Amino acid sequence: MPHVILKMLEGRTEEQKQALTEALTRAVTESLGCGENLVSVAIEDFKDEEWMAKVYGPDIQERSATIYRMPGYGPEA
Repeated sequence: MPHVILKMLEGRTEEQKQALTEALTRAVTESLGCGENLVSVAIEDFKDEEWMAKVYGPDIQERSATIYRMPGYGPEA
């Protein structure tokens, strides 16, 4: 039962978020071989000035062992 949490900068439309949700759901079902009914997707919007403190630090830097693709920005870049 995959649950995807996507954190991104604010500013995307609801239509963009719906399209992204559909694409993520397809990617998960195709990659993991599970049904759509088992996939949930949450989208959390953040202000640009909040990103480093609320997302990069706690979710990327402090949990680097769980990150499968590191971003090309930040203190390590």
